[in-house]
Amino acid sequence: MLRFFVRALGLFALAAAFASAVRDGAYSIANNNLRWEPLGTTLARLAPAKMEQLPAAAAKIHPKLWDPVLIDVLWAPTSVALAVIGIALMALASLGRGRRR
Repeated sequence: MLRFFVRALGLFALAAAFASAVRDGAYSIANNNLRWEPLGTTLARLAPAKMEQLPAAAAKIHPKLWDPVLIDVLWAPTSVALAVIGIALMALASLGRGRRR
């Protein structure tokens, strides 16, 4: 049951990555300019209040977590970040496949 849930989340993340890539591609074609929307911009549009709280929450965990780590992650394209999450979840769901009979 857990494997099904993780696999479903992985497929959803991959579908969202594809939709984000199509959106960025359509915008790039329409404006005749290459554009990849960063993950931080997407998250700020979806949950602006949580994005304002993110630096303080990251500083509570570790002081250097926000500046060198999370800022670089938030500059990654949304489609790439979602694809990496989706592939990781799909790989995680298929780890124990050989043990069951």
